Amino acid sequence: MSDVLVGFDSALGSIESTELKFAISVAALGLLVFVLLTYRSLQSWISSRSRPLYGDLVSTVLLVGTCAFVLAVVLGVWEQTGTVRDAYTDHGIDSALVPNAIASFILLVGTLIVTRFIRRLIDEVLGSSSAVTAHQREISHRVAQVIIWSVSLVVVLGVWIDDLGGLLVGAGFLGIVVGMAARQTLGTVLAGFVMMFDRPFEIGDWVVVDDEQGIVTDISIVNTRIRSFDGEYIMIPNDVIASSMVTNRSKRGRLRIEIDVGVDYDTDVEHAASLAESTVADLEVALSAPSPRVVSKEFGDSAVVLGVRFWIDDPSARRVSNARTAAINAIKREYDDAGITIPYPQRQLSDRPRADSTKVTDDGGHAGPDRRDDRERELTPREDD
Repeated sequence: MSDVLVGFDSALGSIESTELKFAISVAALGLLVFVLLTYRSLQSWISSRSRPLYGDLVSTVLLVGTCAFVLAVVLGVWEQTGTVRDAYTDHGIDSALVPNAIASFILLVGTLIVTRFIRRLIDEVLGSSSAVTAHQREISHRVAQVIIWSVSLVVVLGVWIDDLGGLLVGAGFLGIVVGMAARQTLGTVLAGFVMMFDRPFEIGDWVVVDDEQGIVTDISIVNTRIRSFDGEYIMIPNDVIASSMVTNRSKRGRLRIEIDVGVDYDTDVEHAASLAESTVADLEVALSAPSPRVVSKEFGDSAVVLGVRFWIDDPSARRVSNARTAAINAIKREYDDAGITIPYPQRQLSDRPRADSTKVTDDGGHAGPDRRDDRERELTPREDD
């Protein structure tokens, strides 16, 4: 180190003109600024014609070399190399400080290059897979970056500290204490990582979490934000989502809608089902595949209940509401034109003799059931359409 400084001092120290020294200093700083503004373009040019790793290596070496050269030129022109040499000699820097500093600098620069290489490697390997989203690739890169920098910092500390074991034990104990104090937060963060890799839903999906439903607007490590159909923004912790039943209503890009229709018992059920199926198939919102279908569900109190099922694409709350409204209106018009009755609630009165009571004779015997015609009201509820 001292030999390098002496060499620059002897080469540039003979310049005595202040104007010339100032000009050389400005030129050196201009070179540094030029390199800082153009090194990314050089890196992109090399990466486009060879491997991206080579572009990173060349740009890093160029930056480091330019900074060292400019620093040496400025110190040599202004004859400050001797001052620097005396400073680190007086403070005992000549022993192990300079090698440790150089080793630490090389380790940090190497770590930066490795992290960039890992990022490109993840993008090239996982980018061709349709099952891995861009968000998952970003999370993978962040996790790899944390691991690489953690290992690098441990190695750098090992260069400067002889007894690194005690420091690591203290850091581990501190990590245990922090983990116990923030176990709820750590649980939420871990659930966020698991959910980001599992990806039960994406941003823009229509989801139902317990009693809350809406459109996913943001997914972070800690929580998930949902915009409800009332315009409210709901923030749900990721650990709650991980332990709850989640329904993604737009995962496959389509949704089945079912409408219950009751027809009178005097109606030809097969004809009513066929008419409802053809009516729904003619709707603009209904998909042709899967095709609409009508099934007989149950015998109601006053009607045979039919389930009219059809599919829509790009499901949302507004499209579901519009599709249900269009289907109900169309089926009602067709049934009215065909004379098919949709029952409404009715109450009927009927007379029945009570057979559960008996007369008692004067001698204590039974004279059989009482045949009095007590009027009994029978209420027969009927469903609304």
